[in-house]
Amino acid sequence: MVRLSLFALTAAVLVSPSFASPAINLKSIFSQPLDPKKIICQLPLTLKQYYCPPTGVSALNRPTQIGTAIGVNDNGAYRFSVKYASASRWQPSTIVSTWQLPNGFTDPSQLPLICPQPDVDDPSTMSEDCLSIVLYVPPALTLTSAASTLVWIHGGSSVVGSATALGLDGAKLAVSTNSLVAVVQYRLGALGFLAHNGQKNLAVKDVINAITFLKSHVASFGGSSSKITLAGQSSGAGLIRALLATPSASSLFRSAILHSDPMNYGFLDVSTHNALLANFLGQIACASNDNACFNTVSLDTIIAAQMQTMSNVKAFAPAAGPFSPIRPVLDGSLITNPLDSPSTFPSVTKPLMITSVGQEAGSAIFSIPIPVDQSLFSYLCLDAFIDPVRTNIIMSNPLYALTPGPNGEIDGRVQLQVMGTDQQFKCASWTFTRNYVQRGGSVYVGQFVVGATYPPNNYISYCTQPGIVCHQDDIQIVFGTVPNPTAAQAALISEMQKRYKAFLTNGNPNAAGLPTWSASTATNVRSLLLGGTGEAPVGACTPSFWGSAALYDYQFFNQ
Repeated sequence: MVRLSLFALTAAVLVSPSFASPAINLKSIFSQPLDPKKIICQLPLTLKQYYCPPTGVSALNRPTQIGTAIGVNDNGAYRFSVKYASASRWQPSTIVSTWQLPNGFTDPSQLPLICPQPDVDDPSTMSEDCLSIVLYVPPALTLTSAASTLVWIHGGSSVVGSATALGLDGAKLAVSTNSLVAVVQYRLGALGFLAHNGQKNLAVKDVINAITFLKSHVASFGGSSSKITLAGQSSGAGLIRALLATPSASSLFRSAILHSDPMNYGFLDVSTHNALLANFLGQIACASNDNACFNTVSLDTIIAAQMQTMSNVKAFAPAAGPFSPIRPVLDGSLITNPLDSPSTFPSVTKPLMITSVGQEAGSAIFSIPIPVDQSLFSYLCLDAFIDPVRTNIIMSNPLYALTPGPNGEIDGRVQLQVMGTDQQFKCASWTFTRNYVQRGGSVYVGQFVVGATYPPNNYISYCTQPGIVCHQDDIQIVFGTVPNPTAAQAALISEMQKRYKAFLTNGNPNAAGLPTWSASTATNVRSLLLGGTGEAPVGACTPSFWGSAALYDYQFFNQ
């Protein structure tokens, strides 16, 4: 139908007065085999904007329903930074009504300021006015392309990270998948999750507004509002899981990709959230009803109190967990299901990709600077698993037994790393997968055995060893931003780009020329080794061990 309509349009313009324009080179047009689309793209017609990719100035100046988007060239794609919402401190965000560059900028090449977070060397690089999106548009799209949109939610334990973090330039991913790639910022830490006024899940609501904004405007860049896929890593994946449990967000996206989601913790329950909030507020010198005070307290004070709350969390809210205690809350109004129990798991339809990396816990465990002997191993296990009975069950699994090294030395960090990876990530995500499939969804599970050392992991020698893939080491593979990739990395980058493109298109990551990625079943997860061959060994991730004999944290604290 499109081909016929283009021929008809070509015929119509041949008799149009504009076709007689001296600027039109008839010899050039008809010297090549007839391609109606190319003919249209050479004609001075308004209609060609719907069939032809924009070029030159028009490629970087896109009319939208709320104003002109101005962008820049970026690694073969067009990059547009935009403010999607405004928010007063500890209030819900509201979507903007005009297209504007972030932070009052006038230069479209400037990237948005990051949201307030700890350990920022230059405070001028962050702002509470941080609800921004960096949108990458491949040059081949036209207004009729109806392309897919990938919305990336960055990780960082809900307290750090940004749309401009290392490796998150979406240009190459956009071009390779021929899709829009949008990297989203949202409020972090106490500003996103610990509001003094009773507001909960402000960061989750920020992400909902970001997706809503994109859904309204992707058509202006050649995208389809009905083809939105969410993807994220670590706490970003956890935010997507929260959206899967949010009925009001269901219509905003059709599929999701979760990388390295620490599912062991589950969502916070209200009582645990309130304990965190009380501890945080106790460090702020404001009366509980003094909104003016809370609105003027310094960011330094807020961040210091937030970090103190996190460091002491085990003493007053052990259910929050030590590594990502600030996270979405199962409030019953926005987030309505824990997604962690077969008895309450809702019916589902959205296809998912769920991946982990081979040594998720490597960067955390091997930050312990010395080898761990038998005595310290036992102490650390009890410290992590809290209850002596649960600790004994886990330590008694032969897969976690201390194994002497080649010279008879003991280093329990090796087993702690496997335990942590299984409990927090791999086995927890497999349990989630079985539940999801039982309730009607399709899931493709994978494990990265090739990665690219994420810059912070360079300081942990374990994570730089050949064959070791630590938490975050998949990010630059997915985005294709590995500096000087090895042959193995380049091959996996190409594979993941093809799989992403297929999944964005039809909810299935299988593509021509690639090994078959089998969908999980309720009894066989079938985790594909990404960068390897075959499927990941089940290990301790059996239904009879993790989630049954050995409880996850969300089970242990909700008994």
